[in-house]
Amino acid sequence: MIEISPAKSIKQLQTIEVLAYTIWNEHYIPIIGKAQVDYMLEKFQSVAAIEQQIANGFEYYLLNYHKEPAGYLATKPEEAALFLSKIYVLSHYRGKKIGKAGIQFAEEHAKNIGKTCLRLTVNNNNTQSIEAYKKLGFKATNPIVIDIGHGFFMDDFEMVKML
Repeated sequence: MIEISPAKSIKQLQTIEVLAYTIWNEHYIPIIGKAQVDYMLEKFQSVAAIEQQIANGFEYYLLNYHKEPAGYLATKPEEAALFLSKIYVLSHYRGKKIGKAGIQFAEEHAKNIGKTCLRLTVNNNNTQSIEAYKKLGFKATNPIVIDIGHGFFMDDFEMVKML
């Protein structure tokens, strides 16, 4: 059973920070390297960073599978789109349709707040995720390269799903 719940308490944000550490170290080191993973975890996935993002309009949610934290997602409303900033699932929970449930949740949320599409960015070397998003109806639209500091760049594709 998949349950998606808002993450607002410090304890919930700490759970997300631990999930992020585990997922990022496992999945992203082969894609972007350990130094960039460490930097991005501190800059974007720490409790302090998440609190700042929430203060700036992001909403965080825990993805629980049979009452166990299995992943998380974050969204932020934009003019026409709902930006799916983050969606991550622990490797041993993949294949259980948790990510798909998270995407469907984000789609419904977008519709409920009057948005016409769901937008996300994904590292251009993250081929498994790109293929999964395509299967869920997303289309790659633009390459995006963003300087995130300390000599690191996010080299992504923007993907959009019309609702």
